[in-house]
Amino acid sequence: MGISYAPTVQVRSGAERATLVRRTYGLVFLSVIVTILGTAFAMTQPPLMEAVIRHPFITFFCMFIPLIMAQRAARDFPKNLIFTFLFTFVEGIFLAPFLGLAEARSPGVVGQAALLTLAAFGVLSLYAVFSKRDFSAWGSFFVVGLVVLFIAMLINMFVASAAGALWIAAVGVMIFSGLLVFDTWRIVRSGQYGQDDYVLAAVSIYLDLLNMFIFIVSLLGGSRDRR
Repeated sequence: MGISYAPTVQVRSGAERATLVRRTYGLVFLSVIVTILGTAFAMTQPPLMEAVIRHPFITFFCMFIPLIMAQRAARDFPKNLIFTFLFTFVEGIFLAPFLGLAEARSPGVVGQAALLTLAAFGVLSLYAVFSKRDFSAWGSFFVVGLVVLFIAMLINMFVASAAGALWIAAVGVMIFSGLLVFDTWRIVRSGQYGQDDYVLAAVSIYLDLLNMFIFIVSLLGGSRDRR
Protein backbone atom coordinates (compact mmCIF):
# COMPACT_ATOMS: atom_id res chain seq x y z
CA MET A 1 0.00 0.00 0.00
CA GLY A 2 1.05 3.58 -0.48
CA ILE A 3 2.31 5.48 2.53
CA SER A 4 0.69 8.83 3.24
CA TYR A 5 3.28 11.16 4.65
CA ALA A 6 3.55 14.92 4.44
CA PRO A 7 7.03 16.14 5.38
CA THR A 8 7.39 19.53 7.00
CA VAL A 9 10.12 20.57 4.55
CA GLN A 10 8.77 21.17 1.08
CA VAL A 11 10.50 21.32 -2.28
CA ARG A 12 10.91 25.01 -3.11
CA SER A 13 12.78 24.97 -6.41
CA GLY A 14 13.00 23.07 -9.66
CA ALA A 15 16.52 21.93 -8.78
CA GLU A 16 15.36 20.49 -5.45
CA ARG A 17 12.48 18.71 -7.14
CA ALA A 18 14.83 17.27 -9.77
CA THR A 19 17.13 16.04 -7.00
CA LEU A 20 14.19 14.44 -5.21
CA VAL A 21 12.95 12.71 -8.37
CA ARG A 22 16.42 11.45 -9.27
CA ARG A 23 17.07 10.08 -5.80
CA THR A 24 13.59 8.60 -5.46
CA TYR A 25 13.50 6.67 -8.70
CA GLY A 26 17.11 5.60 -8.38
CA LEU A 27 16.23 4.07 -5.02
CA VAL A 28 13.07 2.47 -6.43
CA PHE A 29 15.13 0.83 -9.19
CA LEU A 30 17.74 -0.45 -6.72
CA SER A 31 15.02 -1.67 -4.36
CA VAL A 32 13.43 -3.72 -7.13
CA ILE A 33 16.83 -5.25 -7.93
CA VAL A 34 17.37 -6.11 -4.24
CA THR A 35 13.90 -7.71 -4.11
CA ILE A 36 14.75 -9.86 -7.13
CA LEU A 37 17.99 -10.90 -5.41
CA GLY A 38 16.06 -11.78 -2.27
CA THR A 39 13.64 -13.94 -4.27
CA ALA A 40 16.48 -15.63 -6.16
CA PHE A 41 18.33 -16.31 -2.90
CA ALA A 42 15.24 -17.86 -1.27
CA MET A 43 14.62 -20.10 -4.25
CA THR A 44 18.12 -21.57 -3.88
CA GLN A 45 17.48 -22.33 -0.20
CA PRO A 46 14.72 -24.97 0.17
CA PRO A 47 14.80 -24.90 4.00
CA LEU A 48 14.26 -21.12 3.93
CA MET A 49 11.38 -21.48 1.47
CA GLU A 50 9.79 -24.11 3.69
CA ALA A 51 10.19 -21.86 6.73
CA VAL A 52 8.50 -18.96 4.93
CA ILE A 53 5.61 -21.20 3.85
CA ARG A 54 5.15 -22.56 7.37
CA HIS A 55 5.53 -19.22 9.14
CA PRO A 56 4.28 -16.47 6.79
CA PHE A 57 3.18 -14.16 9.62
CA ILE A 58 6.59 -14.30 11.28
CA THR A 59 8.24 -13.50 7.95
CA PHE A 60 5.76 -10.68 7.39
CA PHE A 61 6.57 -9.25 10.81
CA CYS A 62 10.32 -9.52 10.21
CA MET A 63 9.87 -7.77 6.88
CA PHE A 64 8.18 -4.71 8.34
CA ILE A 65 10.64 -4.11 11.18
CA PRO A 66 13.30 -2.70 8.80
CA LEU A 67 10.57 -0.77 6.95
CA ILE A 68 9.58 0.99 10.17
CA MET A 69 13.23 1.65 10.96
CA ALA A 70 13.77 3.05 7.46
CA GLN A 71 10.91 5.49 7.97
CA ARG A 72 12.23 6.59 11.34
CA ALA A 73 15.71 7.13 9.89
CA ALA A 74 14.39 8.54 6.62
CA ARG A 75 16.91 11.39 6.49
CA ASP A 76 19.75 9.65 8.32
CA PHE A 77 22.17 8.47 5.62
CA PRO A 78 23.32 5.67 5.33
CA LYS A 79 20.96 4.07 7.87
CA ASN A 80 17.96 4.95 5.71
CA LEU A 81 19.36 3.04 2.73
CA ILE A 82 20.54 0.07 4.81
CA PHE A 83 17.12 -0.44 6.36
CA THR A 84 15.36 0.12 3.02
CA PHE A 85 17.48 -2.50 1.26
CA LEU A 86 17.05 -4.91 4.18
CA PHE A 87 13.28 -4.49 3.92
CA THR A 88 13.23 -5.04 0.16
CA PHE A 89 15.51 -8.09 0.42
CA VAL A 90 13.25 -9.74 3.01
CA GLU A 91 10.28 -8.76 0.83
CA GLY A 92 11.83 -10.83 -1.95
CA ILE A 93 12.21 -13.80 0.41
CA PHE A 94 8.59 -13.40 1.51
CA LEU A 95 7.38 -13.39 -2.12
CA ALA A 96 9.49 -16.34 -3.26
CA PRO A 97 6.96 -19.13 -2.43
CA PHE A 98 4.11 -17.21 -4.07
CA LEU A 99 6.08 -16.54 -7.24
CA GLY A 100 7.45 -20.08 -7.35
CA LEU A 101 3.95 -21.55 -7.10
CA ALA A 102 2.57 -19.12 -9.70
CA GLU A 103 5.34 -20.01 -12.13
CA ALA A 104 4.89 -23.75 -11.55
CA ARG A 105 1.13 -23.53 -12.21
CA SER A 106 1.43 -21.15 -15.17
CA PRO A 107 4.92 -21.16 -16.71
CA GLY A 108 5.98 -17.71 -17.90
CA VAL A 109 3.36 -15.83 -15.88
CA VAL A 110 5.89 -14.03 -13.67
CA GLY A 111 7.83 -12.67 -16.64
CA GLN A 112 4.64 -11.56 -18.37
CA ALA A 113 3.41 -9.88 -15.20
CA ALA A 114 6.76 -8.11 -14.82
CA LEU A 115 6.56 -6.72 -18.36
CA LEU A 116 2.95 -5.60 -17.89
CA THR A 117 3.82 -3.97 -14.57
CA LEU A 118 6.77 -2.14 -16.14
CA ALA A 119 4.60 -0.90 -19.01
CA ALA A 120 1.83 0.21 -16.64
CA PHE A 121 4.38 1.92 -14.40
CA GLY A 122 5.72 3.93 -17.34
CA VAL A 123 2.30 4.95 -18.65
CA LEU A 124 0.85 5.85 -15.23
CA SER A 125 3.96 7.77 -14.19
CA LEU A 126 3.93 9.81 -17.37
CA TYR A 127 0.23 10.49 -16.90
CA ALA A 128 0.81 11.76 -13.37
CA VAL A 129 3.76 13.92 -14.46
CA PHE A 130 2.27 15.55 -17.53
CA SER A 131 -1.39 15.75 -16.56
CA LYS A 132 -2.54 19.13 -15.27
CA ARG A 133 -5.14 17.51 -13.01
CA ASP A 134 -5.09 17.81 -9.23
CA PHE A 135 -4.90 14.24 -7.88
CA SER A 136 -5.07 15.22 -4.20
CA ALA A 137 -8.54 13.65 -3.80
CA TRP A 138 -7.33 10.31 -5.14
CA GLY A 139 -5.43 9.47 -1.96
CA SER A 140 -8.38 9.14 0.40
CA PHE A 141 -10.52 7.50 -2.29
CA PHE A 142 -8.07 4.72 -3.04
CA VAL A 143 -7.12 4.22 0.61
CA VAL A 144 -10.79 3.51 1.33
CA GLY A 145 -10.75 1.14 -1.65
CA LEU A 146 -7.69 -0.52 -0.16
CA VAL A 147 -9.52 -1.16 3.12
CA VAL A 148 -12.49 -2.66 1.24
CA LEU A 149 -10.09 -4.79 -0.80
CA PHE A 150 -8.43 -6.09 2.36
CA ILE A 151 -11.81 -7.04 3.84
CA ALA A 152 -12.77 -8.81 0.61
CA MET A 153 -9.49 -10.75 0.70
CA LEU A 154 -10.16 -11.87 4.27
CA ILE A 155 -13.65 -13.03 3.35
CA ASN A 156 -12.36 -14.90 0.32
CA MET A 157 -9.84 -16.72 2.51
CA PHE A 158 -12.81 -18.53 4.09
CA VAL A 159 -15.00 -18.74 0.98
CA ALA A 160 -12.15 -19.82 -1.32
CA SER A 161 -13.91 -18.64 -4.47
CA ALA A 162 -11.79 -18.74 -7.63
CA ALA A 163 -14.05 -16.20 -9.34
CA GLY A 164 -13.86 -13.98 -6.26
CA ALA A 165 -10.07 -14.19 -6.23
CA LEU A 166 -10.00 -13.14 -9.88
CA TRP A 167 -12.20 -10.11 -9.19
CA ILE A 168 -10.11 -9.19 -6.17
CA ALA A 169 -6.95 -9.33 -8.28
CA ALA A 170 -8.51 -7.08 -10.94
CA VAL A 171 -9.67 -4.55 -8.34
CA GLY A 172 -6.26 -4.71 -6.67
CA VAL A 173 -4.55 -3.77 -9.93
CA MET A 174 -6.87 -0.77 -10.33
CA ILE A 175 -6.43 0.41 -6.74
CA PHE A 176 -2.65 0.29 -6.80
CA SER A 177 -2.60 1.87 -10.24
CA GLY A 178 -4.55 4.78 -8.76
CA LEU A 179 -2.24 4.97 -5.75
CA LEU A 180 0.77 4.97 -8.07
CA VAL A 181 -0.63 7.98 -9.92
CA PHE A 182 -1.41 9.73 -6.62
CA ASP A 183 2.02 9.05 -5.08
CA THR A 184 3.81 10.08 -8.27
CA TRP A 185 1.83 13.32 -8.34
CA ARG A 186 2.75 13.99 -4.70
CA ILE A 187 6.44 13.61 -5.52
CA VAL A 188 6.53 15.56 -8.76
CA ARG A 189 3.74 18.10 -8.48
CA SER A 190 2.47 18.67 -4.95
CA GLY A 191 5.69 19.77 -3.26
CA GLN A 192 4.90 17.68 -0.17
CA TYR A 193 8.35 16.10 -0.07
CA GLY A 194 11.70 17.74 0.58
CA GLN A 195 14.73 16.64 -1.40
CA ASP A 196 15.98 14.61 1.58
CA ASP A 197 12.69 12.67 1.85
CA TYR A 198 13.59 10.36 -1.02
CA VAL A 199 13.37 7.21 1.13
CA LEU A 200 9.76 7.93 2.11
CA ALA A 201 8.88 8.80 -1.49
CA ALA A 202 10.66 5.74 -2.89
CA VAL A 203 9.00 3.33 -0.44
CA SER A 204 5.56 4.65 -1.46
CA ILE A 205 6.28 4.09 -5.15
CA TYR A 206 7.95 0.73 -4.48
CA LEU A 207 4.95 -0.60 -2.53
CA ASP A 208 2.51 0.58 -5.21
CA LEU A 209 4.61 -1.06 -7.90
CA LEU A 210 5.15 -4.28 -5.97
CA ASN A 211 1.50 -4.75 -5.04
CA MET A 212 0.40 -3.99 -8.59
CA PHE A 213 2.82 -6.68 -9.80
CA ILE A 214 1.50 -9.22 -7.25
CA PHE A 215 -2.11 -8.64 -8.30
CA ILE A 216 -1.20 -8.84 -11.99
CA VAL A 217 0.46 -12.20 -11.35
CA SER A 218 -2.68 -13.36 -9.56
CA LEU A 219 -4.90 -12.03 -12.33
CA LEU A 220 -2.95 -13.70 -15.13
CA GLY A 221 -2.60 -16.97 -13.24
CA GLY A 222 -6.28 -17.01 -12.30
CA SER A 223 -7.34 -16.28 -15.86
CA ARG A 224 -5.34 -19.24 -17.15
CA ASP A 225 -6.76 -21.56 -14.50
CA ARG A 226 -10.30 -20.74 -15.60
CA ARG A 227 -9.68 -21.72 -19.21
